[in-house]
Amino acid sequence: MGRRVATYPPLLLAVCVLVALVAAIPLAFVIGYTVSTGWDEAWRLLVRPRVGDLLVNTVRLTLGCMVGSAALGTGAAWLVERTNLPGRRIWNALLAAPLAVPAFVTSFGWVSLTPAVEGYWGALLIVTISYYPLVYLPTAAALRGLDPALEESARALGHGPWRTFARVVLPQLRPAVLGGSLLVGLHLLAEFGALQMLRYPTFTTAIFDQYESAFSAPAANMLAVVLVGLCALLLTAELRLRGRRRYARVGRGAARTAEPVRLGGATVPALAAVFGVVVLALGVPLGSLVHWLVVGASTAFPVGDLAATAGASIGLALVAALLTTALALPVAWLSVRHRGSVSTLLERSTYIANALPGIVVALALVTVSIRFVPAAYQTTGLLLAGYAILFLPRAMVSARAAIAQAPPGLEDVAHSLGTRGAATLRRVILPLIAPGIGAGAALVFLAVVTELTATLLLAPTGTRTLATQFWTYSSDIDYGAAAPYAALMVIISAPATYLLTRSSRSTS
Repeated sequence: MGRRVATYPPLLLAVCVLVALVAAIPLAFVIGYTVSTGWDEAWRLLVRPRVGDLLVNTVRLTLGCMVGSAALGTGAAWLVERTNLPGRRIWNALLAAPLAVPAFVTSFGWVSLTPAVEGYWGALLIVTISYYPLVYLPTAAALRGLDPALEESARALGHGPWRTFARVVLPQLRPAVLGGSLLVGLHLLAEFGALQMLRYPTFTTAIFDQYESAFSAPAANMLAVVLVGLCALLLTAELRLRGRRRYARVGRGAARTAEPVRLGGATVPALAAVFGVVVLALGVPLGSLVHWLVVGASTAFPVGDLAATAGASIGLALVAALLTTALALPVAWLSVRHRGSVSTLLERSTYIANALPGIVVALALVTVSIRFVPAAYQTTGLLLAGYAILFLPRAMVSARAAIAQAPPGLEDVAHSLGTRGAATLRRVILPLIAPGIGAGAALVFLAVVTELTATLLLAPTGTRTLATQFWTYSSDIDYGAAAPYAALMVIISAPATYLLTRSSRSTS
C-alpha cells in the first residue's frame, strides 16, 4: 500500500507559509551575513578554541537544565495532581509562581546575597528552578486530562503503582513533557541576563560581548550560526521522541477523575521536597528583593518613572500576546489536523528564532527595516514583530497540545448536524482549545514583560520598560535602585501566572 499524501487547505497553508517566512527573518539574516563574510573567514572564526569552550558550556548547561526541569516538573505535577498531598491547590499555585520571577531577577536575588552561585553548578541550579514550570504546567494539565481507566486496567493486571506510572502514565505525558523540555532548552540557548550575572559564559553572552564590546559582527554572527545548529538538533530530537502517536481520548462518555494515590509514610518527605523547591525558586529571590527594598542605600521609589515604565511594559505585553497567539494558531492547527512533511516543516521553522539571542533577532530586524522598509525603523510595530518572532514557540507548544487533545471526531459530528465553518469553530473547537490558547498567551505576556536584550535595541527612542530600567541599575551594582523595578515585574507577572494555573485546571 502506498503512503497517503497529505492535503492542505490552500488559504490555511498560505497563512502558515507567511508566518514561517516572518519567523525565518533572523535565520535568513544569519545565513546571508555568513555568505557575505566568506567561507574561509567563516571557517577560521568557527574553529577557534574559544568556540569549543563555549560549545561545552552551552551544551552541558542546556542538557542539564532540560533533564532537571523535566524530572522536577513531572515529579511535582504527579504529586499535586495524582496524590493526596496536603494543600494541593496551594502547592499548584506556588509551583507555577516562579514564572512570575524572571530568570535574571532570580540570579540577581542569589548573586546579591552570595557570589558562591557563580559558575556552572550555581547556573544549573538557578536556571532549573527558574524554568521547570514550563514543564510542570503542561504536564499537570495533561495528568488532569488522562482517563484513569488505563491505569485501573494495568493495576488489575498486577502492575504496581510505579510500574503503572512508568508503562501507562508516562508515555501519555510524552507530548507535554517533551514540549515543555523543548521550550526550556530553546529558552536557555537564548538566555542572556541570568547567565551574565552568574558569570557563566555561553554563546549568548559571548555574542552580546562581541556586538557591544568588540564590535565584531562577523565573529558574533558565526557564534549565532552554532546556536542555530544546536536549535536544529533540539527540534529534531524532540520530533523523533514525540513520534506520530495520537493522544486524544475517543471513548464514550466523560473521563472520570482519578483516585488519588495515598502517600502514607511518604507524605512528610513529599511535603519537604515541594517546600524546598518553592523556597529555592521563590523564597530566596523574593527575600533578596525585600532586603534591598528595605535596607538598600540607593533604594528610591520614583513614582512617576515606575508608573510610566510599568504602563509601557503591560501595554507592549498585552498586544504582543494577542499578536503572537494569532500567528501561532493556524500553524498549530495545520501541524495537528493536516499531518505531513510540509506542515511539520512549517511548524519546526517557527522555533528557530527562539534559539537566537534577542540581540541577533533585533539586529536582523533593524537591518531588514533599514534596507527594505525604512519607515518601520524605530517604531513600536518593529518591536512587536521582534517579540512575536522570539516568543512564537511559547504560543505554539500550548496551542499544539490543546489541539492534539481535542478529538477531531467532534468536528465531524458537528458537520453531520449541519454546523459548519465559523459556527463549528465558535461552538465546538474554541471551547475545547481555549484553556491551552489562554495558557500560551499568558506565557507570551510573561516573556514580554521581562524581555531585555531585544527591547534595548528595538524600542523607539524614549521607550523604557521595567526590564531595561532594572538592567541599567543592576549593571552598575546599584541593587537598591534596581529592586523596585524588579518587584514591579514580579507583581505584574503574578496575575498572568495565576491565570496559567486556572486555565490549565479548567481542562480537568
